[in-house]
Amino acid sequence: MFDLSFGDAATLSVNRVLSDFRAGAPVLLRDGDDQQLALTVEGLDDARLAQLRRATTQPLGLAITANRAAALGSTAGVVAIVPLDGDMSAARIQDLTAAPGTRLSAPARAAGSAAVAAIELAKLAQILPAALILSATDEARAAIAPLASEAAAADVMHFRAAATRSMRLISRARVPLHKNIATEFVIFRDMLGRNMTAVVIGTPDLSKPVPVRLHSCCLTGDVFASKRCDCGDQLQMSLEILSDKGGGVLLYLDQEGCGIGLANKMRAYGLQDRGLDTIDANTTLGFASDERRYDGAARMLELLGISRVSLLTNNPAKLSGLAEYGIEIVGRIPLLAPVNATNQRYLDTKSKRAGHMLEDLNDHSLKVHSRA
Repeated sequence: MFDLSFGDAATLSVNRVLSDFRAGAPVLLRDGDDQQLALTVEGLDDARLAQLRRATTQPLGLAITANRAAALGSTAGVVAIVPLDGDMSAARIQDLTAAPGTRLSAPARAAGSAAVAAIELAKLAQILPAALILSATDEARAAIAPLASEAAAADVMHFRAAATRSMRLISRARVPLHKNIATEFVIFRDMLGRNMTAVVIGTPDLSKPVPVRLHSCCLTGDVFASKRCDCGDQLQMSLEILSDKGGGVLLYLDQEGCGIGLANKMRAYGLQDRGLDTIDANTTLGFASDERRYDGAARMLELLGISRVSLLTNNPAKLSGLAEYGIEIVGRIPLLAPVNATNQRYLDTKSKRAGHMLEDLNDHSLKVHSRA
């Protein structure tokens, strides 16, 4: 068999399952005798739900994260299965998935590894972290998914690491920026099709610790100058700081909304408009307060030949996260962006609840945080 540069048979099978799951098709997840059919909850309506119920006598369950279970009043502390009544509407299921203030009407039970893998698929697809689950009996497979793609639950859980290992340097070119900042854009891609960009500023000396900024993409802040966050300000400030230092690298990471994706970020914004802070909005939707990982950033630095860095950040999770994957952190450069009336609550939450290392700025009672 010829070598496939983007993974072995296991990772390729997960890639197919992920594509089908994201598209709304049922997929089969297995761990020995634990075999479950899983379908995304996004886009579920009563007609689709009725089709499922007519196709099998198997009861449906809803797999949700431990954070979502807690928001629903469960104390299980694990990925859980919520039993779904035979007459439960699609709207009620959607409420169980994401609506604030909803409570369980029946006890949830701990999920098996196949259902846990379904949650991981949803997170990989950057959709709501929930899934419809039913046992993959012969009847259910014949009626619902006779040609369903399938994968081992363990392979799904190992897929993120495999995707990071698959990252390759694809292309590079010089890109002059505002204020005469000279840069080279270096583009990386993994087997998920995600593009990550290293903006190499000036000519950093790789024999010394390299000044580095990890910047998670933010469409609203970076492109449209949203005042709900400080991301756009931090991006521009980082480029200037690294240029003033004579050279450095800004890694522009495909981790919108602290890793939950743009659509879920807008859902979280909607919850914030109803009174939740940024952390409680994420956990109400079933996510962790911050879903980002830094193995991809470490892989990009490795491919650039960088192993020692001085990190431009106020976020301790970045320092520990990058160090966990073998990058030596020799220093930290604070990054203090302006505070405005719109982003003050957001920054205050990050300061007080996320442990960011901050300093007073412009006599504000708020301590300014670093977004990422």
